[in-house]
Amino acid sequence: MKPVWFTFLNGSDIEQLEPTDIEILDAVEEGLRAQGLGETVVEPRVHLMPDPAFNGHFNVLRGYVAPLALAGVKIVGDYVDNYRTGLPSEMALLNLFDPRTGMPVAVLDATAITEMRTGALTALGARHLARPDAKVLGHIGARATSYWNVRLLDRIFDLTEIRVHSRRPESREAFAERLERELGKPVIVTEDWKTCVEGADIVVEASRLERPQPLLKTEWIAPGALVVPYGTNSAVEITLTDIMDKIVVDDWGQAHAGPFGALRAHVDSGRLDDAGLHGELGEIVAGRKPGRESADETNLFWHRGLSLSDIALGAALLKKAEERGLGQKLRFS
Repeated sequence: MKPVWFTFLNGSDIEQLEPTDIEILDAVEEGLRAQGLGETVVEPRVHLMPDPAFNGHFNVLRGYVAPLALAGVKIVGDYVDNYRTGLPSEMALLNLFDPRTGMPVAVLDATAITEMRTGALTALGARHLARPDAKVLGHIGARATSYWNVRLLDRIFDLTEIRVHSRRPESREAFAERLERELGKPVIVTEDWKTCVEGADIVVEASRLERPQPLLKTEWIAPGALVVPYGTNSAVEITLTDIMDKIVVDDWGQAHAGPFGALRAHVDSGRLDDAGLHGELGEIVAGRKPGRESADETNLFWHRGLSLSDIALGAALLKKAEERGLGQKLRFS
């Protein structure tokens, strides 16, 4: 067999590429559009829980994006206590393959990719489902993906009021300081959930709960708002979906499968089903379904995380790395 080589991009390579906000948004949007046009294959994510004592698990995401001629598998660990040892809670590897032959194309440190594509999905959901004049953000959670949520939402909406809250005071204070430094605008740190989200135009719930708890009250959601819940364990009340005009997901196949997710109880109880679903974000991006249609709509976008977003952003970074001569060529065989 002739020699086979693949590209390896480590975390330093990804950092040196310095992807712009627009590059990130455009790449993730390309994956969504392909999904909406039926040019992708998405397998529901699966999970590996090595031992309950470790307080963490692995997510395995799989997909194929025909316009990019790439298939991909990402494995990401989700370990909520990693902050105690100075490690990120989520660390990932993305494997890209030639779908025609199955040969490896690249392996990428996908830790930053996971953070960036998650924020992009939140922001793109808001672009289509929030009011265009939305200016007040209430953000629960301060994990790594949270930074990109706020940064990319601000890129699209030029927010005038940013409120943040998380369980640990030192975490939310550090998060606010980073946002103020990077965005050049003040950030309000709140002491509780209610103060953070009540009356906000866009509410993002990215908490890290150890077990489901209805901490985000439905009564706090303002008419005309967009709510984006994506915590692993539900933090919303079962009544949240009752007030929504449109409920949109990133992928219904994985939204109603598996043990985790912010609306798990809503799916399991039959409160959220195919009939009550407006559609997938990719269908809206591709123009096959409408996004927000009026200022008084109250909408919800629930995303579990798309392998397609990882593949699309990974492909864009791989192309940029080739142009800049970054990465290592490793021999596979």
